[in-house]
Amino acid sequence: MAYDFLGLTNEICGRLNETKLTSSNFSSAVNFYASIKDSINAAIKDVNHQEYNYPFNHNTAEIILEAGVARYALPQDAKTVDLNTIRIVRDQALDVATIILGQIQYNEYIRRYLDDETNSNTSGNVPTFVAKSRTNELALAPKPDKAYKLQLEYFVVPADLSSSEDVPSIPESFKHVIIDGAMYHCYMFRDNAQSATLAKQKFDEGLKAMRSLLVNEYINILDTRVERSSSTVSLRVS
Repeated sequence: MAYDFLGLTNEICGRLNETKLTSSNFSSAVNFYASIKDSINAAIKDVNHQEYNYPFNHNTAEIILEAGVARYALPQDAKTVDLNTIRIVRDQALDVATIILGQIQYNEYIRRYLDDETNSNTSGNVPTFVAKSRTNELALAPKPDKAYKLQLEYFVVPADLSSSEDVPSIPESFKHVIIDGAMYHCYMFRDNAQSATLAKQKFDEGLKAMRSLLVNEYINILDTRVERSSSTVSLRVS
């Protein structure tokens, strides 16, 4: 069975002894079939709400800066942005090397660079610092003097599945997690509390495994202690 919205829906239909859909009647499905489709999207949302940094939701964006403009909107689909990854991209034509921007607090930006941002008489320079404003904009300091290319890494908010061919961003190896989550929502819709509880337990176990495999990081720590050999000191008393 294909790993797409139609395939997931029909797998749920098979488990619930419902007639399976086709690509021709998928978009017009109503009643309980519509609930099955909603349950799949709900399960995918549940997965993505558990963690902000699943690797399959990672994305990179580029912003072309404008001379004299200090603030730039984040990508509309951005859930979280890693400010430590924001950099100016090397460009020989603009005579600039790759620069990783230092992160500063927005209050510090206001205190040190707001006047420069609003002063039209200052020409700007290559940005070296970045702060995230209260409105989730990126504020650069100093403001750019050329059309540098800014690159950033972030984690997206996945869009709901809609058409029958839509494929989840979640890898197919974790399809069973989506299915268990969707079954939980379907059983809740049918007021089958016992089956819903069992499905929820399987779903939670699948989420735990996903976090362990995809998110948890174990950093090795080097022991720098020097082991000293014991020695016996003899004192001669004259």
